[in-house]
Amino acid sequence: MPNFNTLRTARKSRVNSSRWAILFILTLGLSTAWKTADANQPQNTPSQAQILLTQSKPQNAPPQLKTLLTQIDAAANRRNIKGVMNFYSPRFVHGDGLNRSSMEQAVNSLWKNYPTLRYSTKLESWSSQGDSIIADTVTNIVGSPSANNNKLGMNATIKSRQRIVNGKIIRQDILSERTELSSGVNPPKVDINLPDQLKAGQRYYFDAIVNEPLGDSFLLGAALDEPVQPGKYLNPTPVDLELLSAGGIFKVGRAPTAPGSQWISAVLVRGNGMTMITQRVPVVGR
Repeated sequence: MPNFNTLRTARKSRVNSSRWAILFILTLGLSTAWKTADANQPQNTPSQAQILLTQSKPQNAPPQLKTLLTQIDAAANRRNIKGVMNFYSPRFVHGDGLNRSSMEQAVNSLWKNYPTLRYSTKLESWSSQGDSIIADTVTNIVGSPSANNNKLGMNATIKSRQRIVNGKIIRQDILSERTELSSGVNPPKVDINLPDQLKAGQRYYFDAIVNEPLGDSFLLGAALDEPVQPGKYLNPTPVDLELLSAGGIFKVGRAPTAPGSQWISAVLVRGNGMTMITQRVPVVGR
């Protein structure tokens, strides 16, 4: 796997992943496509520190801001793509490299693969800057697997920052995100140990531990470490699985030498279930 070395395995076996290629993909980017981003700041934009100094409590937020967030959730829950995109400015900026058109395409693809998603957004804080409103939000996205097990269940939490002008979102920044996908009657319960932030070139440890006895069950797994890029939204990555000798994945990795964001994922599979957990980790300069 890119940037990973195995810390502990008794034996390694490459598992044919053709059966799993449709299931085991990095879908996190799609799950946050309409609610998050990692945009570069435009000219004359206040720094994050300046924004934090002027943040106000959510109960004091303008009614139009509360209404906007409620309406976006409602449109998404109705799968009304035109209704969702109507809240985004034609000059919308998405730091992961998507424009308004490709973002709409990503949302449509997400809803096709996850038809039961439900969105719920909470306003954490807000600030007013000239003609802009800066809103920090936490969005929960939940979807149940389909009855025939062809669709994965999803549970995602995304914290993001929106810049809103005249009722339209012109920019979004992702602050944190975590997505868990699952399938089967008994997906493994997994604990993740991963730094919240990495320095460029930093060596780090990544553990994904199944927190229940395996008994005689075989456990397959894989770890992925990929940069956040626009191409990953519409061209996800298939996963090759390895037969694991222990109750989890234990890896050591090294952050890229340039600042950015990484999607770091663990996939764990046993006979009656699968769990995939992905977190976005920022990489900052030394």
